[in-house]
Amino acid sequence: MNYYKVRFECDPCSEDITDLLAAFLADVGYESFEPDSVGLTAYVQAQEYSDEAIREIFDEFPIPTSISYKSEFVESKNWNEEWEKHYFQPIVIAGECVVHSSFHKNVPEAKYDILIDPKMAFGTGHHATTSQMMRYVLDLKDIDGKTVIDMGTGTGILAILCKMRGAGNVTGIEIDPGAFENAVENAALNSQAIDFVCGDASSLKDCQSADIFLANINRNVITSDIDKYAEKVKSGGVLLLSGFYTADIPIVMAAAEPLGFKLDKTSEEGDHWAAIRLIKR
Repeated sequence: MNYYKVRFECDPCSEDITDLLAAFLADVGYESFEPDSVGLTAYVQAQEYSDEAIREIFDEFPIPTSISYKSEFVESKNWNEEWEKHYFQPIVIAGECVVHSSFHKNVPEAKYDILIDPKMAFGTGHHATTSQMMRYVLDLKDIDGKTVIDMGTGTGILAILCKMRGAGNVTGIEIDPGAFENAVENAALNSQAIDFVCGDASSLKDCQSADIFLANINRNVITSDIDKYAEKVKSGGVLLLSGFYTADIPIVMAAAEPLGFKLDKTSEEGDHWAAIRLIKR
């Protein structure tokens, strides 16, 4: 699968600017983002790339800033090899869960051992949003036999951990076909039976109501689709959310509270990345 790697430089630059830019790019097909202090690097499948779409984002950008960009065509490659060389090292979450890939040696022992070959689908536990969501899953006291929906499942890592912890029916929904295929592969690597669906939030209509609902996406997608999430969370059920900054929590809660959710817990990690636990009344 071929991609474009697009580098965006922002002047001035802030977390709000890169977060909003990532949200707008996600709306036009971009799949993964690497923000930093001066801008953002983003990846999009080659067939989805459009200079016109980028210019429209610049024209409508609501925060004053000057944005420039450079695009680079990236041919299909062995993403496992790239992760091994540059990014992905085994990680232990909360002393209970180790995440590693098939190429790793001398992997630490942990109660839950998750094997992930990430390819282009991001979600190895290293990002602050994923690691916080994993900690929330590990904190769940009553998960045996529970129904789980993982919205935007990516590599499938959260769905796999839920299943390992004893959840009953687990459904992972992923809009990107490449990530969907990777999630299916990763579930098989871990011998976990998970129902994966390639689609967006409209796919929820065919899902069972969930005791536990997870969404690690971004603020704009969450606030846009949270009414659909609410329809599938049982009364007394848990909604775990991440993919946004601590400053965004009031915005997310403004969308969640009218739908019957109350804030139960918040956490922050890394560069102000937040995760929250909500309870459905």
